Amino acid sequence: MIDQARIWAALLAIAGLFLITRILYRLYFHPLAKIPGPKLAAASHLLEFYYDVILGGQFVFRIEKMHQKYGPIVRINPKEVHIIDPTFYNEIYASGTRKRDKYEGFVRSLAADESTVSTNFFSKRSVMEFSSAIGERVEKLMRRLEEFEKTQSPVALDEVFSALTSDMITYICYGKDWRFLDQEDFNCDIHQAGVDFANYIHINLFFPWIFMTLRALSLRMLALFIPGRAATFKFQESLLKHAIELAENEQSNAPSKEIEKPRPNVISNLVNPSIPEMERSRQRLEDEVITILVAGTEASVKVLSMAMYYLGREPAIAEKLRAELKTVLPAPTSTATYAELEKLPYLHGIVYESLRISDSVIARLPRIAPTETLRYKDHILPPGTPMSCSSYFISRNHDIFPNPHVFDPERWIRAAEKGENLTQHLTAFTKGSRVCLGMNLTMAELYLTIAHMCRRYHILLHNTEPEDVCMTSDLLAGYTRRGVLKVIVKLKAVRE
Repeated sequence: MIDQARIWAALLAIAGLFLITRILYRLYFHPLAKIPGPKLAAASHLLEFYYDVILGGQFVFRIEKMHQKYGPIVRINPKEVHIIDPTFYNEIYASGTRKRDKYEGFVRSLAADESTVSTNFFSKRSVMEFSSAIGERVEKLMRRLEEFEKTQSPVALDEVFSALTSDMITYICYGKDWRFLDQEDFNCDIHQAGVDFANYIHINLFFPWIFMTLRALSLRMLALFIPGRAATFKFQESLLKHAIELAENEQSNAPSKEIEKPRPNVISNLVNPSIPEMERSRQRLEDEVITILVAGTEASVKVLSMAMYYLGREPAIAEKLRAELKTVLPAPTSTATYAELEKLPYLHGIVYESLRISDSVIARLPRIAPTETLRYKDHILPPGTPMSCSSYFISRNHDIFPNPHVFDPERWIRAAEKGENLTQHLTAFTKGSRVCLGMNLTMAELYLTIAHMCRRYHILLHNTEPEDVCMTSDLLAGYTRRGVLKVIVKLKAVRE
């Protein structure tokens, strides 16, 4: 009879030898072995796991310390390099014929990759076509805020803006909005789903099989395993149910009893027979819908909240913006189009400065050059090497943005007057061929909402301190000590 103790000892010895060999290879023979950085980061993912999973989204700050010690290029885990040199950013996130792929190891934590069909719906041309629909919902929000102004009740802007952006994104996805702006408390399940998604993003990155397994379970089982997310799971099921009903209604060409005939929308196009069958699967539909709904709301909510925080904290900036807005909004209750507002230089500065300083997306979002060998100074990056640069570092670069922690809308005007293209360093939407899907929609929402809200109301901060808007963790977006960016204000109508 074989001695089981010897078998186990042999297996442990083999496992130990494999582990040691793997570590030695990563440290001394790997193509990235000469890239500077901590030995522990080069040998394993333990450093990243500790700071992001155990400490909760702290790895970005550890990367910052690595750069302070090792320089502009750092090996942050066995496979990935992080480069904070702004001149190399467009190499990482290249466009045109220089192909860049998203790193699969990171994409799997972010649900679906956007399809060409979805992308077409969020083009600048498409957004301009339905910008009037955005304006209608912004005006609806202004009317709702009159209730709070009259009673001087505090307003939590993340809830208000979540209702606004969720109504807009459901209008685009489903062909009609879900009327979150009509709810008395602006309760928005999409916002809560986004928060839940962010709280688990790092766990999902390291252990994607957990959530893949959970997705196979029933709603009741999911609620049993993760009771705190029961409401979110139920809402996700509702999203999918509506999407499938709309898709089946579209495919049958027969009107549904429950769903009125909607305008052209993302879901109808996702199930079009001209789309490859693999991209019309139930799983693809679910991933696409959830990704678009969450991505199409959370970034805008954060930037809008940050803009209102600074307009409330800096009354002089708000008054200067209000004076400019009078050229297209002569009365507080006037309305203007996105095309008209885009031309206003000070409003442009407010929008771009809010994007820069809001940390709406600071995750690394690594890219791979599948066939191209890249060189950074003396370092060779072979094809297939994951490369990244968090927008957190670009937006705080002192050489590009002097006094980066100061909210200064006029820096964009000064740059334009000097002929400097400062917008090339705006990385809130990343760059290149994999630029953020919802960029054009977000820009329209920012211009229309900031302009009409500032023209109609004075923003008065309420129980909101500078510490409440400072980023303390990276959960895809920057989160604060309160969790989500929560700016609470009171409103005072502009009287003229």
